[in-house]
Amino acid sequence: MTDRPTTLSELRASGWVSRPVKDEIRLNAIERIKAGEPLFPGVLGYEETVLPQLENALLAGHDVIFLGERGQAKTRMIRSVLGLLDEWMPVVAGSEINDDPYHPVSRHAIDLVAELGDETPVAWVHRDDRFGEKLATPDTSIADLIGEVDPIKVAEGRYLSDELTLHYGLVPRTNRGVFAINELPDLAERIQVGLLNVLEERDVQIRGYKVRLPLDVLLLASANPEDYTNRGRIITPLKDRFGAQIRTHYPLEVATEVDIARSEARPLEAEDLTVDIPDYMAEVVATLSHLARESPQVNQRSGVSVRLTVSNLETLVANATRRSLIHREDDVVPRISDLEALAASTAGKIEIESMEEGRDEQIVEHLLRSAILVVFRQHVPAETLGEVLVGFDSGKIIDAGEDLPSAEYPRVLEDVPALAGPVERLAGADANAAQQAAAIEFVLEGLHLSKRLNKDSVGARAQYRAR
Repeated sequence: MTDRPTTLSELRASGWVSRPVKDEIRLNAIERIKAGEPLFPGVLGYEETVLPQLENALLAGHDVIFLGERGQAKTRMIRSVLGLLDEWMPVVAGSEINDDPYHPVSRHAIDLVAELGDETPVAWVHRDDRFGEKLATPDTSIADLIGEVDPIKVAEGRYLSDELTLHYGLVPRTNRGVFAINELPDLAERIQVGLLNVLEERDVQIRGYKVRLPLDVLLLASANPEDYTNRGRIITPLKDRFGAQIRTHYPLEVATEVDIARSEARPLEAEDLTVDIPDYMAEVVATLSHLARESPQVNQRSGVSVRLTVSNLETLVANATRRSLIHREDDVVPRISDLEALAASTAGKIEIESMEEGRDEQIVEHLLRSAILVVFRQHVPAETLGEVLVGFDSGKIIDAGEDLPSAEYPRVLEDVPALAGPVERLAGADANAAQQAAAIEFVLEGLHLSKRLNKDSVGARAQYRAR
């Protein structure tokens, strides 16, 4: 930062050009598109649907409102827009509202430039500090968003008519930046009226003062579509002032949801432990969420967030880790028997609609079994299972469960040699005992859910036998 201009004259000499924030974002977006770089890295599943609409809105210089259920990356996309701002921006030193040194708008900056001229000190603001965010709540006031008289400044001896007695709200303090309002319908209608000028005339008016601050702000907002009729509504004049309304959605493909969950789940790091989540187990967790979004027994108005998938994946790994520690194993590989732990992380994230009391656990269990069966049919061809079933015809009984260490499972391949093919297909030729154990449980459970093997469960132990 030592080589950057520190006065207004140095800033002019450097050739820096003042641009409105929307032009700044537009030009930076154009440069990224030309270079073939993604505008919003880390946002998955929207490449062909939401992101093109968002890119169009930013190129057009529109304010944007995102409509979508919970857990659809609305806030993440809003915050990602910061990456399209210049890294550093000059402001009049001491300005509370990021005054442009060439075009100051606050009384402090105007007076300072008038007094010092070319010697006006210039400070530099990083793009991370050019973002303001407010969760709309019913108690949010105009003072929070726009501003209010500061009684402390009055007590210090300033006159009420002095513009310097004002304490600026969140929107003016985000001047020349990006301001976001989450859950906009929760904002009282009389407060929403206060945003009309911000979106159209690009200024704010504070109480009875003859103060009009021409602001330079990109306004982004998020809302749940159901909020229009349930908790509140967005007043029509305010909706009209947003240039773009973009509808978000949940991941359309299970593979996309798996990628999101793997990237978002907190990694479990522990000394001497190696965590490996088989693809088929991660797909079971993601498929559970997809089936819940289609189930008539789950309240679709509240949505089934991607956070469900992330939490379930974290819980699955946590249970597998606990099991491995109990058995003193270094390899952590989730199995079918670890899926029972998902009941705790699923219960609070979906709303079951059932006519009978106490059926929530049964419905979740049914969804989980259905998810296992769907993934099993995708990963294990039916033609590879005929010889496996023959191996059970002689009365063979195979034990599985959380209480069995991984070292016990390779013996299953000795008792039923035909299992080796499907297990190798799932775990690979050089799989360790923990990976083989996970694959064996998956095949056995898939055969049971396909009604080709019987299963008897007692506590943590399950026994599979011929029908």
